Amino acid sequence: MTAAADRLLSGLKASFAPGPPKGLGVAVSGGGDSLALLHLLARWRWEGGPELAAVTVDHGLRPEAAGEAALVARACAGLGIAHETLRWSGWDGRGNLPDQARRARYRLIADWAGRRGLGEVALGHTLDDQAETVLMRLARGSGVDGLCAMAERRRQGGIVLCRPLLGVRRAELRDFLRGLGVGWAEDPTNDDPAHDRVLARRALAAVQTLGITADGLVATAARLRLARQVLAQAAHDLARDAARIEAGDVILRRDLIDAAPAETRLRLMSHALCWVASAEYRPRFSALAAAMGRAAGGRRATLHGCLIMPRKGGYHITRELASVPGDGPVEALWDGRWQVSGPVTNGATVRALGKDGLAQLPRPRDRTVPEASLLTRPAIWQGGRLVAAPLAGWANGWSVTLTRNEADFLTSLILH
Repeated sequence: MTAAADRLLSGLKASFAPGPPKGLGVAVSGGGDSLALLHLLARWRWEGGPELAAVTVDHGLRPEAAGEAALVARACAGLGIAHETLRWSGWDGRGNLPDQARRARYRLIADWAGRRGLGEVALGHTLDDQAETVLMRLARGSGVDGLCAMAERRRQGGIVLCRPLLGVRRAELRDFLRGLGVGWAEDPTNDDPAHDRVLARRALAAVQTLGITADGLVATAARLRLARQVLAQAAHDLARDAARIEAGDVILRRDLIDAAPAETRLRLMSHALCWVASAEYRPRFSALAAAMGRAAGGRRATLHGCLIMPRKGGYHITRELASVPGDGPVEALWDGRWQVSGPVTNGATVRALGKDGLAQLPRPRDRTVPEASLLTRPAIWQGGRLVAAPLAGWANGWSVTLTRNEADFLTSLILH
């Protein structure tokens, strides 16, 4: 390899310190960045690095996507790397398409990695992507967490997403591919000004005369990550004293929360909402601040699929009934966090207790639990007949287990 290629490979290896995983997945779109990552990882594997498997997600949104997936398949075949193309067909024409496509992509990749027993998947994001992300988030008014941009390693969907090329410029990777005689696909949306990232790329080129560079923005993001660690630790320390978990709800001591600095209490409230709702992304700051203001004024507030209830000297965060899922199989995780077990019952499903279930309970409900919380708790049903409601005091041979505990609530404040 050339000296430049050696440097790229050395940097990639260093990003996996203290050591590589036994097996590694790599997401490859067919673009220059991810194809370069594929070839660098293949070189590492030849030198004794981890075993590799590659995946491509075809969102079905562009006619060129199938050809790009085929290009990746051919590249993987030439390198002796197993490859699979996953297809998404979940777009219903409503909502934020880029956001839905991104979430679907990561969900499909996580499921694929789980089936193959892979704990980590490498992504081809570069220093340029990082700088553009900082600029886009700056335009949206993001706080410290948003301006930290993309992490080198992040746990998501049961796997670790790693970005070993965040310190590498896009042009370096294309030079590397040219040296190999390898071509790549150019996504036409990379020149479409309808996309925020394209506008950010153009804006970054325009502001370089002011000394605002990709390297400078990335350095700023790195410094903000240090600040975020301090802020996260403060929220963790407050949670240790002020938070408790009760049947999947989070209850925060009002005196300690109200006395805390605004950043700390809002960070903890945001975390509580995400934890209760099993949400991947935090609520917007403006909505969070407004909901917290309502709660501080003694009024209920709904946000992020949750209900915030001021109650008995505390803030009680539970699920919002309108946001919980409908019927699910009793053997599957319900609402992202509840596991049900019990006797074999044909046709049994799990769904929220709701008003119908509350009316069918064979004994009076526990009045110490807010009704709004009780209604959202999982219950076992056969059609319209309530079979059991373990968290409402009627187990009837069934049990419901929360798959995350108070320790998870605390540690996940620190581990992003």
